[in-house]
Amino acid sequence: MDEKTLARELFKTTKTVDLFVDVALDLDREKAPSGFHYDRDLLKAAMANTYVETVGDKADSLHLAIKAVDVEDVYGSYLRSLKIVGSRINLNEREVVLAFDYTDEDFYGEIGGRWIHGWTGENAVTGKFKFLTCAMVGYENKEKIPLLTIPVEMGGFMARDVLFCLSLLKPLVKSVKLLLFDRGFYSKELLWALSSANYPYLMFVPKKENVKEELEKMEKDQKLKLRHAFEFTDSNGEKKEGETTLALLKRIVDPSNGKKFDWCFATNVDDVDLENIIQTYKQRWGIETGFRVQDEATIKSKSTEIKIRFFYFVYEQLLQTLWNVLYKRDMSFKSFVIELYEASNAKVRKAEKKAG
Repeated sequence: MDEKTLARELFKTTKTVDLFVDVALDLDREKAPSGFHYDRDLLKAAMANTYVETVGDKADSLHLAIKAVDVEDVYGSYLRSLKIVGSRINLNEREVVLAFDYTDEDFYGEIGGRWIHGWTGENAVTGKFKFLTCAMVGYENKEKIPLLTIPVEMGGFMARDVLFCLSLLKPLVKSVKLLLFDRGFYSKELLWALSSANYPYLMFVPKKENVKEELEKMEKDQKLKLRHAFEFTDSNGEKKEGETTLALLKRIVDPSNGKKFDWCFATNVDDVDLENIIQTYKQRWGIETGFRVQDEATIKSKSTEIKIRFFYFVYEQLLQTLWNVLYKRDMSFKSFVIELYEASNAKVRKAEKKAG
């Protein structure tokens, strides 16, 4: 991308980010302060991995604006932005593979309320803000593209949250080809809910006693599929029955490191390919890489308010999505954030100079 093209693209990208802030916070674009003004401070804080309070004078009004809206307004605005950016990769024509994961942010201080999950106190961390993220995996260079994040409250229901995310994403894609989950998502209620909603899934299974017993019976390099019926009591107290397929693999080589492991997956895909099941599942490993990338643009906060913490998280995620889709081939993520800040800063300074 040549210098003139880059400048033009960055200017358009600043407008996309401005619009996200305006819609998320229900701001009037014709009145100050709006996303046009807030973005300069937000991008500077993201660039320096610091607090908005330390880089400008708009933190108080920004926080008041965030507190005045609902969490739904924030992820609703993100989905609107995603639809715009997704048009660049024909997202609505894609059969997507989606990976779910949880991530969290450290909290220091006295915990309370329904959004701060208790923690051990190690390294002075007393709690965690927890987020459920859904990303498209298997895109260019096996990088993840964040599609949606929602905050997770104490005592939340995993199956409800996952299906809620899918209901929001379904209109943005052609179809869902496969859902990938790690062992932390393994629950009978989620397996039942996904099958009931006709979503194909592949889930890593914890090696509990029944799984260990089956693996012990198998020979080295053996691959086996077993039907597994289960019962559970759902979150409403109703007893339900379901079934899944357990795919067991004994002492199979992990192509990435040459080591042999025992594997167990749960799936509702009848024709699951046991020969390539490990490689299929490992597409989701890119989601952890994505979290590390996003950490390079962390906007720090000491707030106990979930709306503020969530807004910052989604803002950072939007930056990562824009970089993945539009700029990854030309520059690093950190360089992109710096360039975007410079473009936003120049735009605001020009407007301020013109105003007098």
